[in-house]
Amino acid sequence: MSTHTEDPTDLGDNCDVVAAEQAPNDPYAGSSADDGLEGVHVLNASGGDWDDLVDEATSLQQERIVVNMGPQHPSTHGVLRLILELDGETVTEARAGIGYLHTGIEKNMEFRTWVQGVTFCTRMDYLTPMFQETAYCLAIEKLLGITDQIPERASVIRVLMMEMTRISSHLIALGTGGMEMGATTVMTVGFRERERLLRVIEMITGLRMNNAYIRPGGVAQDLPPGAIDALREMVPEVRRGLAELEALLNENPIVKGRMVDVGILDLAGCMALGITGPVLRSTGLPHDLRKFDPYCGYETYDFEVKTRTSMDAYGRLRIRIDEMYESLRLVEQCSDRLQASEGEQGGIMVEDKKIAWPAQLALGGDGLGNSLDHIREIMGTSMESLIHHFKLVTEGFRVPAGQAYVAVESPKGELGCHLVSDGGTRPYRAHFRDPSFNNLQAVAAMCEGAQIADVIVAVASIDPVMGGVDR
Repeated sequence: MSTHTEDPTDLGDNCDVVAAEQAPNDPYAGSSADDGLEGVHVLNASGGDWDDLVDEATSLQQERIVVNMGPQHPSTHGVLRLILELDGETVTEARAGIGYLHTGIEKNMEFRTWVQGVTFCTRMDYLTPMFQETAYCLAIEKLLGITDQIPERASVIRVLMMEMTRISSHLIALGTGGMEMGATTVMTVGFRERERLLRVIEMITGLRMNNAYIRPGGVAQDLPPGAIDALREMVPEVRRGLAELEALLNENPIVKGRMVDVGILDLAGCMALGITGPVLRSTGLPHDLRKFDPYCGYETYDFEVKTRTSMDAYGRLRIRIDEMYESLRLVEQCSDRLQASEGEQGGIMVEDKKIAWPAQLALGGDGLGNSLDHIREIMGTSMESLIHHFKLVTEGFRVPAGQAYVAVESPKGELGCHLVSDGGTRPYRAHFRDPSFNNLQAVAAMCEGAQIADVIVAVASIDPVMGGVDR
C-alpha cells in the first residue's frame, strides 16, 4: 500500500519514506522519467511478524522495551491488543493486534434465514446496532428489488432510530475517552444523557441494544402510544446535557493540553488507509454518505456535515459534539413527520406478504408478541394464511441470486454490507465493512514518535469497538 504525499512527515515521524527513484520494485512508485514524479516521495506501509522485530531489537542489544498494552486493558476499548516498542517514554513502533473477540457472526449468518440474520449483525458493533441492521436490510431489499416499495413511515422510523443511536455512540466515545484521561465527570454526564436515549429506544423496540428492530421490508412494529411525547421530552433534556459536556470539555485547558496536536493524521493518510467518519472529517473533508450517497430519504432532511481542520484528537472530539446537535435536529424532524403521518395508510412494512415478516406484529396483554388477537385472526380466517405464516417464519423467503453492496454512515464512518445470494432462503455470503476495522490501521501513524500517554488519547479519538472489528 502506498501513496504520494508532499510532506512524508505528515503520516508520522517514523514512517519508511524513500525517494521514488530509489524504489524501483514499488509498482506504485512509477519513474521520474515517464510521469514527472522526480523528487516526489513514496510512503511504503507493509505488515510483518512482530516476533521478528523483537528478535531484531534483542540482537542489536539496544535498550528498547516491547510492551503489551492489552488485550485486557481499560483504555483499549474492549480486547484490543496494542504492541508498543518504547524508547523511554517515546513510542518507536506501534502495532494493533486483533481477533480476541471473534464471534463468527458473518459465518453464522450463512446458516440462518435472511430475517434471522438481523439478530446476528445487530450484535457486531454493540454500540451502533441500528446501523448494522439498516445496512443489512437495505442490501436485502436491493437484492429483492423492493427498495422503492419501503413505506415512507418505515424509512422515517429508521432515520429516527439511527440518529438516536448515533448520539448514544458518540456519548460513549466522549465519556470513555474522558474517563481514560482522568475526567470521570465527563463519563457520568455522558452516560446520564445516553440513558435518556436508551429509555426511548427501549420504549419503541423493547430492548436497549441489540434490538433486531429494523427488518427486511420495514421495521418490526410501529411506534407505541406515547412515543412521540417521549421524544419531544427527551430532545431538550439531551440538548442541555450536551451543553454541559461542552462546558466541561471544549475550552478545558487540561483537555486541550492532552488532545491538541495528538494523534495527527492528515488527509493523505486517511485516503491511503481507507479511513472514514470523524477521523476523516477532522482533516476538513466533508465526506458523509448521508449527503453524498443518500439512503432512507436523508436527502429530504435539513442537516449539516460538520468538519474541522486540526487533524488531531481534539478536532475529532469537537466534531462528535457538533454531530450530536445535528442528530437532535434530525430527531426533531423525524418526530414531526411521524406525528403528521399517524393514522395514515402505508404502514411500516412492505405490502408484499411473501416478504413482510412478522406480519402485523403486536404485543399481547402479557407483554409478549405476537398478540393473541392476531393469532386468532389468521387461524380463524383461512388455513392458507396460517400455512403461509408458518412457512414464512420457519423457512423464510427466497432472495433472487445476485450480490449487492450498500453502505451507510455510522458514527464511526462508512459501514458497508456485501451480500451474495444463490437464490435460497439464507445468504450464501454476508460480509460487513466495519469502519472500526479500517480506522484501527491508523494506530501506527498516530502513535509512533509520540509519548506513551498519547497512545490512549489517540486510540480513544479513533473510537474503535472490537465487536465490529472482529465480527
